[in-house]
Amino acid sequence: MLTGVPGRLRNINNTETGKSPLTAHMPPEQTTNPMYSETCPAIHPADRIQKFFVRPFFLTLTIGIPFCIFKGLFGLAAIRVGTPSNPLLAGFGWFVVAWASIDLTMNAVRATGDLLHIPTPLEYCTLAEIGRYVRRPMVFLAGDTLLSFLIICLMLWSGWIMQLTQQEAYLWYAATTLNLISISLVSLYNEAKRAA
Repeated sequence: MLTGVPGRLRNINNTETGKSPLTAHMPPEQTTNPMYSETCPAIHPADRIQKFFVRPFFLTLTIGIPFCIFKGLFGLAAIRVGTPSNPLLAGFGWFVVAWASIDLTMNAVRATGDLLHIPTPLEYCTLAEIGRYVRRPMVFLAGDTLLSFLIICLMLWSGWIMQLTQQEAYLWYAATTLNLISISLVSLYNEAKRAA
């Protein structure tokens, strides 16, 4: 059993390695997790970079907030396409904007709590929060990730991305850049550590 991991995450293991997806490529040493004051597996005590990569602040900044931006801009595009000819589509767009706003608030709370070293009771998004009630927050979080990527694809393939204003387009580009570059940096760092 993993120590230092909240109870709701203890059973989320990679069946091949027996490790959490977040720590599957990390060395097996242990250190203290400042959020829970217990031992945290798979992070070398001296590896401050790896510790930073798994902090809620970093995850929020590079994944959570960009996904909220994608959802929010998708909702705005749906509102513009649906108004006034398709009120059902416009209503759906408002629903997505509200969803993105709630998720953005949850991410802001998680990031702030991490910076202040205060544990927060919230998950990263509404779907993961719902998943917590059925003891599957990571499954629902993965579902949210899938929906976010589907939103990106739909925006591109439908041409709705042309509905964005110049400022909104720059926001989309910034979210895309932040998300993709951070994923690449984490992968590069993990592979370099594994090869060393």
